[in-house]
Amino acid sequence: MQTLLAIANAEAGSSDDEAIDAVVAALRDDVELELVRTSSPDDLTSALSEHPDIDGVVVLGGDGSLHAVVKALRAAGRLADVTVGLVPLGTGNDFAATLGLPEDPAAAARVVATGSTREIDLVIDGTDGVVINAAHIGIGAEAAAAARPWKKALGPLGYVVGAVLTGMKGLTTPGAKLRVTVDGKTLTRKEPVIQVAVGNGRYVGGGAPLLPQADPSDGLIDVSVSYTESPRRRIAYAFSVRRGEHHRRDDVIYLTGTEIEVVGDALRCTSDGELTEASTRHTWRIEPSALTMYVP
Repeated sequence: MQTLLAIANAEAGSSDDEAIDAVVAALRDDVELELVRTSSPDDLTSALSEHPDIDGVVVLGGDGSLHAVVKALRAAGRLADVTVGLVPLGTGNDFAATLGLPEDPAAAARVVATGSTREIDLVIDGTDGVVINAAHIGIGAEAAAAARPWKKALGPLGYVVGAVLTGMKGLTTPGAKLRVTVDGKTLTRKEPVIQVAVGNGRYVGGGAPLLPQADPSDGLIDVSVSYTESPRRRIAYAFSVRRGEHHRRDDVIYLTGTEIEVVGDALRCTSDGELTEASTRHTWRIEPSALTMYVP
């Protein structure tokens, strides 16, 4: 019988508590399960160190919680030995959607109980930080920043509010001057760039298919670069992103690679929802099959 550690947010509300109870009930007969609640990276590190012999970790949360657990496991050198499960209880649950996990917590728990697994790639940024789902600079990062005050009250709708506010502000804001290099080859287009997105997962912001062709197990990073400039085309671009059709536009370059470098104007980046300070250089590389996850 598998020995699993379930990790939940110590500040979860009553609705999450009910979901957590349902997960524990769904797993109780099939695995040896211990539930811990953490509220900080130190709590998480302590919880993992206190359970050195577990077979797997079940994350009860969203993309941010999954990011934190994978980051802690990698720092501890345990990614190769511990299988990771995800029960989507977050705001956006974007990586869960890429994996095809059920939205119902008990059903997602049964995915863990069946023991079916898949090797998952990991994206590593220039600071040796992990990216599980996606990272992006430009209007996407600014939208994520604008959404922060609204997410707690509105849930996934907070992303929409952030996107609208950023879109209105950005209609007349010039794009950035950037040099984008993928596997040593620099993109030749010279127009200002409004967004660069990279990642393993297809969705961001609660379901927008920003990287619609991404496969988290193919050993490649999907890259989307938007050169959209005029206000009219920016609006059309935003609608095409929600439909997952922007990669077909003539002002977007969509490709894959193993190493990406972006150099130029200082821009903030959001990685799995974590917003960084503005930087003139961003890099990412792939670590194929870096972790194993429970999947349907």
